[in-house]
Parts: sequence; C-alpha cells; structure tokens
Amino acid sequence: MQPESDRQTALLTTGQMARADQLTVASGIRQNDLMENAGRPIARTIMERWTARPVLVLCGPGNNGGDGFVVARLLDEAGWPVRVALLGAREDLRGAAAMHATQWRHAVEPLAPATLDGAELVVDALFGAGLNRPLAGTALHTLAAAAARGQPIVAVDVPSGLMGDTGASAGAVAVALTVTCFRKKPGHLLQPGRQLCGELLVADIGTPDSVFDQIHPDTFENAPLLWRHALPVLQPDGHKYTRGHALVWGGWPTTGAARMAARAAARIGAGLTTVAIPAAALQVYAATLTSVMVHPADGPGALQALLGDTRHTAFLIGPGAGVGPDTCARVLAMLATDRPCVLDADALSCFQHDPPKLFAALQPSCVLTPHEGEFLRLFGNSVDPRLDKLSRARAAAKASGTIVLLKGSDTVIAGPDGRAIINANAPATLATGGSGDVLAGMITGLLAQGMAPFLAAAAATWLHGEAANRFGLGLLAEDLPDLLPGVLQALHAQT
Repeated sequence: MQPESDRQTALLTTGQMARADQLTVASGIRQNDLMENAGRPIARTIMERWTARPVLVLCGPGNNGGDGFVVARLLDEAGWPVRVALLGAREDLRGAAAMHATQWRHAVEPLAPATLDGAELVVDALFGAGLNRPLAGTALHTLAAAAARGQPIVAVDVPSGLMGDTGASAGAVAVALTVTCFRKKPGHLLQPGRQLCGELLVADIGTPDSVFDQIHPDTFENAPLLWRHALPVLQPDGHKYTRGHALVWGGWPTTGAARMAARAAARIGAGLTTVAIPAAALQVYAATLTSVMVHPADGPGALQALLGDTRHTAFLIGPGAGVGPDTCARVLAMLATDRPCVLDADALSCFQHDPPKLFAALQPSCVLTPHEGEFLRLFGNSVDPRLDKLSRARAAAKASGTIVLLKGSDTVIAGPDGRAIINANAPATLATGGSGDVLAGMITGLLAQGMAPFLAAAAATWLHGEAANRFGLGLLAEDLPDLLPGVLQALHAQT
C-alpha cells in the first residue's frame, strides 16, 4: 500500500488519471455524476473569484467539453450571463458529455474567434490533458485571440494545448486559473506548464483513495509531507559529532561559492563544517569564516588525510573548484570513501570528456546537482536531449546509478529506481549567482546528519525555495543560509 504521504503528493500522468476515472466509475459513481462533480467546483471557484459578468464557455468534443457544459449550466442557474461555443457538432457528442449538453437549454454557437465578442471571462473546456497533438485550427486561433484581447481565461484540467505529462506547450496560452481534479499532473508543475496554468486548484470529485491500490505513482510534488519525518532531530544527549561533520572543498581564487555552501551546511544543522583549501587561500577563508573551520590541504596527501578521518560524514566538491585534472582527482578520492558526496558545478563539468569514468565511481549515496548546461555536458551522450525534463532526469539517474537533481524553476529530483519529485515552490528571485552553491551546501549538511540522499535532496530544495519566498525581492544568495533557521523553526512548530 502506498504511504499516505505518497498518496497526498502523487502526480498522476494522463494515463493514470484516466485509469483513476475508470476505477471510480467501477466503484459505483456514475460517469454522469463524475462529470457533474468536476464541473461544480469550477463554477463555484469562478463565482468566488469574480463578480457576475458575461462568460463564454468554449467546449470541446470530448469529456472536457462535457465539464464545460456543466460549468455553463451552473453559472446560468446562478444568474450569470453565459454563452457556449462548441468545437464540432452537438449531435456528435457521446456519453456523459452528450447528456450534460442536453441540459444546456440555450443556444450553442460554433466555435470561432468572433464568439469572444462581449465576453469578459472565458472558460477553456476544449481539450484538457488528453490532447496528444498540437493545438490547431479554430481552437488555436480562438484561444490566441482571447489571450491577445487580455480576456481572463479559466482552464478545465489544463490549458488546451498543454501536455499534461511533460508541461510542454503545443499552442497553449497563459490562463488566470486552472482547476484540475483529484491530483495534479506533472505538466502542471514542469515549465512552461507551471507558468501557463496560472493559479492552480485541485478539486475533489469523489475519486476514492482506494484507486492507489491499483495505480502506483512514482512521481510526486515536493512538500514537507514527503520528508519531514526524516529530517534530523536534535537529541538531548547529542554533541557536535553526533550531528555530523561536513567537509567542503574550497576553491581558489574563486572563494565565495564554497564559503556560501559551507555556511549553508552549518545552518541546516551539521554539527561541524570544515572547508579544505589550498594554502594560498587561507587568509581569505579564515578572515570570513568563524564557526566554519578552515583546513589547508595542499597536495593529494593532505586531502587523503582529511578523507581518512571517518568523523567526516559527507563531502561537497564543485563550487568554485575549477575545471581540470586536480578537481577530477579530488572528486574520485572523495567517492572512493563510499561516504555521501554532493557533486556540483565544476565537479561535474570536469568529467565532460569522460562521463563513464565518473559514473563508474559513483555510489548510490551521492547527489549530482547540475543545471541544464552542466547536465548537457555530462549526460549529452547518454540521455536524449529531446526528452522532457522529467524523463531526462530519470534517465540520467539510471545512467549514473545515483540521485540527480536537475535544477531550475521546476527542479526535478530523480532516483535510479525511477522515483521522481518535482519542486514547485521556487520563486524567480532564486535566479541569482550562488543560489545553487547554497543548495549544494544544504544537501551536504543534511547528508552529514544521516538523512537519506533522495529525501535530503528534496528537503533541501523545498527549504531553499521557502527561504527565498520569505525574503522576497532583492535576494542575494548569501542571504539564504541565515533564512534557514526561521524556516526550520516553522516546520518544527508544525510537527
């Protein structure tokens, strides 16, 4: 049985959602009632967010269009001025969609851009996530015209032309509000889908949770429900070593990235944090780090001595490390310890000419944190770049045998077992230099305290986004570590 946390955060593919509907009908809820249940919360939400105004409901030839007829009827019954424009012929509708169309007692206009005249709100019930081809013809032109006119649009399920499994747009336009049923889909969170959907609401239409006995999702939305139980907990008899010791390789002459990462590891709870550096960088690091220790480590022997200290419980290398053979050698030395290791930035790019060498050394306890450019350099020959982001992250995790965190406004965390988590709380303010270094440090700090890599990557990503949301405009990456205590305290209070 799926854990309750997985059930609540599950993201369902279009195929899984269709199967959920079938199982719901099999459980005793009629298809007609299921469609009524889908349209009712959409109409209610519209009435909650807007005052009564002329509405045009665009209905398609399938079940999405049937939902639209329900919305139109309910708004009409509430006294709103409503018109319906249909793509296709009314007599061609089938099943529950045909039944609900018969309950619409007013005229049905043929879909065309001209039907938008006089409308102050548009409901897009044309296709939803079931569309598997680009939006075209009258549907494309009508939605494009609505967007050009600035008419607010409410989408049923997903904006028509948006691929529910990938978030790719095939003619979709941005909408003000999207209302979907039962669970979100990956396309609601993956870009550009996340941006195109506007405000996103999930409606309860009576689908029983028992459908998870036969549907086993492997993709989830990042939320504390998934990993809060696994966060490190302070023990009354604990001491600094029981809280783990993070070791960060500090670059030279680029020093800021590693310093921010080290502070992030410490702020998220590592009992001790050490930055290993070339001796030439000692004055810079020592003058700016206080609770974080600085250890000169010139030559492979000095680093090996540090790695031989088993009190170091997790490693980070990459931020400011430089791309070259020295960084490659340090990465391989860290990986040879079989302890958790985060590889970021330069630690990934230095293997761009020989990715198999890195893959052969990786352990399941590692976390790779590439942005799109680093991902292409490392996985360009092993992962088809034409795949969507979720599929690429999964393929990379399988190819490397470890956790891959593919960064962006829609960060994806994928494991080699096929599980994936999509993060959706990252604000645009995180698009600033150094924020990825802080994230790498946060993951390292959680690994140092013994948290499992997949959950540590997910937790750090969400906490990273939440910290940025609390700060707002003007965020610098160096602000993020000092925002973590407030976020962690709030989580602790909820628990």
